[in-house]
Order: sequence, then structure tokens, then C-alpha cells
Amino acid sequence: MKASDLFVKALENEGVAYIFGIPGEENLDLLDSLRSSSIRFILTRHEQGAAFMAATYGRLTGKAGVCLATLGPGATNLVTCAAYAQLGAFPMLMITGQKPIHSSKQGRFQIIDVVRMMEPLTKSSRQIVNGGMIPPMVRDAFRLAEEERPGAVHLELPEDVAAEEVKEWRLFPVNEIRRPDADKQAIEIAVEMIKKAKNPLVLIGAGANRKKLFKPMQDFIDKTCIPFFNTQMGKGVVSCKSPLFLGTAALSEGDVLHRAVKMADLIINIGHDVVEKPPFFMREGGTQVIHVNFNSAQVDEVYFPQLEIIGDIQTTVNRLAEALDSVLTNCSLELLNFKNSIKEVIHEQDNNNAYPLLPQRIVADVRRALTEDAIIALDNGMYKLWFARHYHTYMPNTVLLDNALATMGAGLPSAMACALLYPQRQVMAICGDGGFMMNSQEMETAVRLKLNLVVLIITDSAYGMIRWKQEGQGFADFGLTYNNPDFVKYAHSYGAQGHKVQSTDEFKPLIESCFAQGGVHIIDVPIDYQENDKLLPKQLQKV
Repeated sequence: MKASDLFVKALENEGVAYIFGIPGEENLDLLDSLRSSSIRFILTRHEQGAAFMAATYGRLTGKAGVCLATLGPGATNLVTCAAYAQLGAFPMLMITGQKPIHSSKQGRFQIIDVVRMMEPLTKSSRQIVNGGMIPPMVRDAFRLAEEERPGAVHLELPEDVAAEEVKEWRLFPVNEIRRPDADKQAIEIAVEMIKKAKNPLVLIGAGANRKKLFKPMQDFIDKTCIPFFNTQMGKGVVSCKSPLFLGTAALSEGDVLHRAVKMADLIINIGHDVVEKPPFFMREGGTQVIHVNFNSAQVDEVYFPQLEIIGDIQTTVNRLAEALDSVLTNCSLELLNFKNSIKEVIHEQDNNNAYPLLPQRIVADVRRALTEDAIIALDNGMYKLWFARHYHTYMPNTVLLDNALATMGAGLPSAMACALLYPQRQVMAICGDGGFMMNSQEMETAVRLKLNLVVLIITDSAYGMIRWKQEGQGFADFGLTYNNPDFVKYAHSYGAQGHKVQSTDEFKPLIESCFAQGGVHIIDVPIDYQENDKLLPKQLQKV
């Protein structure tokens, strides 16, 4: 069997449904093998688009998404996405080609050491030097990508290895790996700490956002009645409809939510991941913290938990719930009463009719226009903080944002992966004008795939977050503004529908109309960021 055929069989053995990518001449054997396989190959317009789609597939399914690129510039275009998947804990396999390694007449043309380049950005980066090694190397790559903590892996398949004949081979079974349970004594100590606490609080972090954890987390909150909040990447693990929900920690400190957090005497921190900005700062002699995670805490000057429960989070949460009854106290009720003040401050401008639209009105109208199971995929910019803080989330993985690498350019391809996986659900990409233009060429891919997708472009003709910080630090307004294309005409040039919001009242009906029509739509909505200063401690004065 040809080695490239064996590679595809190994991928099929892992249950791979899609490969996203752009092949080069070094991938032609593999591309030909894919032609007759059960795997659907999705050609994109840039390697970043392919890898962002693959990483999002992994994020949503827990199974490693797969992307393909050629050597040299094709591989280097994957670097940002490797870091995106690695920091975000999204399982992804990157496959790159390479010139023949046994005999080549092309000198060093396009050759860089891709394996070494990928090593600092992945859990594993390896070159396949023998076709017979393909099955175990593919199995090991998927194992590494998907086990805790998930992330990116890389395999390089040289052109001559892909073309060689493999006489003896076998595929390896894909077995589910059971994670070790937490120490019984650690759970007993945690139960006693929780029972003694006068004002316990649960924090749900990025590591809790795994498919098997959603129901156990909901059951734990329902049984114990402990108030909770979440990080940006922990949004949706437990519905914000819960009367125990306080809000999202969009900033590290100083935001209105942190007035409530400071009232807690114990924080049960489930799934804390240091890639996110600290959702609270610990201080010597202050609030006690229980660290619940698959891995031990990475201690620093603002995070040094008094107790760590290390092991499978699902089992830990289940055992804590079994050992606890409701621990809601009068102090906890005081904390919950503070929720009304938080809600009042956060939503005071939801119905403001100003034009250009205020961020609060944009967030509120998007939420009002979408169903509870709709998915929004956020790019990175100032608006991301407003959505993280204000957007109500009722189901897991319905708000996809990146608070790890926080790269621009991921919003559109991430939404495309969602629309591909869930064609019957509403999917919206939410991008700034800066982030959208970084991978806007993928509009052609979205139209070609006949996706149902609405792309919301929030326009201020500037790199708004950096401009805000530039002003806040007393610098002159310089170097951060630009011009945009006519986004309506830009949409039409790809065969999509384009719309520009001309008044505040037409925004929500326009979103509803776009989803009713189906297909790919761009909505250009201008924003007024005058409210940015209220995102910081100025709001605390009102509470």
C-alpha cells in the first residue's frame, strides 16, 4: 500500500471527518489518497483560515481537528494557529509536506526546519521518515492532542515518504483513556472548607468547558446553591438563567463584578487556566481558594491556592456534590442581592437609541435576535470585552471567544466551522473591521460551501482597543486609524448579501431577516466607543 493511502486510513481510523487546508506539490500523493476516502477535504483561501477552522472543530467536538499545508510558507502560515490551539487547549493536528528527505535535487529551495519551528508551539512535532511508522505516529498524535490538557500537534510527511510502498502495516485501536480520580482526602478537606465558609463562591474557568463537564457542573451548582461566576472562556458551562449566576469576569480587577467577588471568603476555582488573565487577585491572608483541575496549580504572586484537588474534574465535582447539601447562607444571600446592582449597571444602556450604536445596544440586540442555542464566534477587539461581560449565555459552547492567544483574524473561520458542523443552528461571526480584514478572503470559502452564516462587522475604522489604551495612558492619538472598503459591495463581490445599518432601530430586525433568508450575509454596523471608560472602575461609584 502506498504510504499516503496508509496515512489516510490511519486518519479514518481516528474518525476524521474533515481536513481543512491548502495543498502544495509536496502533498499531491496525500491529496490523491484523500480523493477516494470518506474524509471531506475543504479547500480554504489561506492556511490560517484552515487551521482556525480545524482548531474550532476540535474545540466543539473534543476530537482533534485536522489541517493541511505544504512546506515553507504554507507551514509558516500555520504558526499563529498552532499557538491559538495550544494556548486555548483546542485539540488540532497540523500536517505539512516537505521535500524528499532521502534524495533531492532542489537544494534548499523553500526548505526550513518546520519540525523544530513547531516544537515550542505544540505538544509534539515530528517528521515521518518511514511509511511503516505512519499508524503508530498518527495514533500517538491524536492521543497527545486530545488528552488533558488538549492542544496542537504536528506531523511532517515528506514527499518521498508519502509515495513509498509499505508492505507490512497495521492500524491501532482508538481507546478512551480514563483519567485518574482525585485524592479522597483532598475531597474531604474541601468539603469541610466549604461547610465552614460563610460566603463561598464558585468560579468556572476554561478548563471546565469540556463536553463531559456540563451536566456535572450544573448539578453541582443546583445542589449546593453556591453562587458562581465564570471567566470569559468559561461562559455557558452553566446557564446564566440560574439565579445563582453573578456574571463574567471580563477584566482582572476593578470591574463591578469584583465588588461581589471580594465579599467571598472561599472561592472554589474549577478549571482555572493561567492562559486567561487572572479573574481575581489573591492576597496574603485574604480569600481562601480551592483549586479543582486536571493539573496542579501554576503558582505565582497572585494565585497560590490553599488546597488543590487534582484529577478528573467530572469525578471531583460529582463527589463534592454527593458530600454536600445546600450551603446557601445569609451571607450568600447578601452576595446574591448584590447581583441586582451588577445587572443594573451592566444593562443600563441596552435600549439607548444613539447612532452610531453604543456597544451595550449592539450586544443586547444580538442577544434579542438570536435563539438560545445560536452560536456567536468572536474575533478580538474592544467589542469582545463588551460581549464577554454583557451577552447572556444559556448553553455551553454558544459563545466562542479567545482569551488565551487573543489573536485577531480567527472570528470568521471559527464561525465557518460552527456553521459547517451545525447547519440548522444560527451562527454569527462577530468581528471588528480590523480583525475581519485579516482573513476576509474566507468569505469565498463560506459562499462556496453554501453555509448559513451572518458576519457582523463592527466598524470604527481603527484598532479600537489599542486606541482606547493609548488614550488612557496619556499618549497622543496616532498610528491606529485606517479606511475600510464598502462592506456591502465587498459582500456582493463574493456572492454574499451585504447590509449596512443606517439606524439603531433597524439593527435587530435586520439580523432576524438575514437568518430567515439563509446563506451568507455581511452586516456593517458602526459603533460609538464613548462608553469604554465606563467599562473600568468608574461604574463602581454607582454601586
